[in-house]
Amino acid sequence: IGSGNNGGDALVALRTLTSWGVEATAILVGDCPEPEPLLHGWPVRTVAAAALDGPGWAAAFSSADVVLDGLLGTGARGEPRAAYAQAIERLSAAPTPVVALDVPSGIDATTGALPGTAVRADVTVAFGAPKLGALLHPARARVGRHVVVEIGFPPLEPEDAAAVVVTPGWARDRLPRRDTDTHKNRVGRVLLVGGSMGMAGAVVLAARSAFRAGAGLVRVCTAEANREIVQQALPEAIHVDRDVDALDAAMAQSDAVAIGPGLGTDEGAQQLLKRVAREGGPPLLLDADALNLAAEGVIEVERVAVSRPVLLTPHPGEMRRLLGSEEDADRVATLRRAVERFGCAVLYKGAPSLVAAPAQPLLVDTQSSSDLAVAGMGDTLSGVCAALLAARVDACTAGGLGLYLSGRSARRAGFGAGLTPSDVVEELPHVLTETVPAYTELDLPLVTFDADPAR
Repeated sequence: IGSGNNGGDALVALRTLTSWGVEATAILVGDCPEPEPLLHGWPVRTVAAAALDGPGWAAAFSSADVVLDGLLGTGARGEPRAAYAQAIERLSAAPTPVVALDVPSGIDATTGALPGTAVRADVTVAFGAPKLGALLHPARARVGRHVVVEIGFPPLEPEDAAAVVVTPGWARDRLPRRDTDTHKNRVGRVLLVGGSMGMAGAVVLAARSAFRAGAGLVRVCTAEANREIVQQALPEAIHVDRDVDALDAAMAQSDAVAIGPGLGTDEGAQQLLKRVAREGGPPLLLDADALNLAAEGVIEVERVAVSRPVLLTPHPGEMRRLLGSEEDADRVATLRRAVERFGCAVLYKGAPSLVAAPAQPLLVDTQSSSDLAVAGMGDTLSGVCAALLAARVDACTAGGLGLYLSGRSARRAGFGAGLTPSDVVEELPHVLTETVPAYTELDLPLVTFDADPAR
């Protein structure tokens, strides 16, 4: 128990558990008064941490079935002071399961940083809403199962939130719906530009995922040497020559354009990017080599974004090149710098991936895992996002939905470290048609969010 509000929350929990017949002990750290007024007379045993030597701590933990971490809360900044650091280290060495209240003690609840020692919880129970820092690494690895409970806070207005979590319910409410009398040209026409010689697989993955994510028609503009490969792998797609007239005609008949997967960076690739990224035109997704060429000044993204929706999908290396600087320790700050500079939606790949756009809330993905760390996953994500853009989903939402559909497909595939991009592609239709999965098996109506790393 710490001396701040987080300690008060823990005392109320102990008081409640005691009223249910549970034997509870409070180890008081810092300047906690004794006896504690928040206990309101309930017989919770209290022990001053300063009175415990090493064996005393060990004995207290070994006699418990569970330990509540109520040391430091959302207001804590910087490295924990000596008494708290010692308590955190003792707690970390305990064999007893740990439940953290609101956030694990020692993490930065805003940035996810670990300025010093921090509790590694088995379960974190957050109040009202998840705290942004607890969703971000490195703090995320200390959270364990992340459960959010409603405790009667006033309603949270969207503009007051630091971020929005991309949950199954969020995705369900935003996925495009088809009219019963629709046709292929109305549900979304995608043009994919990429695949230099020897890189046909990148555009094949992007095209397959675009189809599986609901595109009604997909055109692929790729090197002539790739034509046979693409058409054998994906007979549904239409091949487009890389000459100016054919490319212009294809863009005029497309509802979204994605360029970058396997594009290359030679002179031909540069000319393609300049042609595709002209001002005006349908929504544009820039990925992979298109981002690298943009970083070299081949196009000015900020000028293009004035006249058409643009979605950038950089990984950290590409982000560094785009911004011309090292990534900030605060990934959210890096993302916001990119959004401000380019004036468009940016999907920042990572753990977790984040999406932001001008005048829109930050979106935080919760479906991704290390299973997605495989070459080609970015190409698949580009195809999914392009299909959503073609279905007239705004760029920021398309990024969030693309992350959800891809991550959820990976979890459904269930192949762990053996996952491939093709596995994700094949699961996409099942995710689109599934009933939104129960986000918790906890039979508690007050639970509003439950992210179990084991699920």
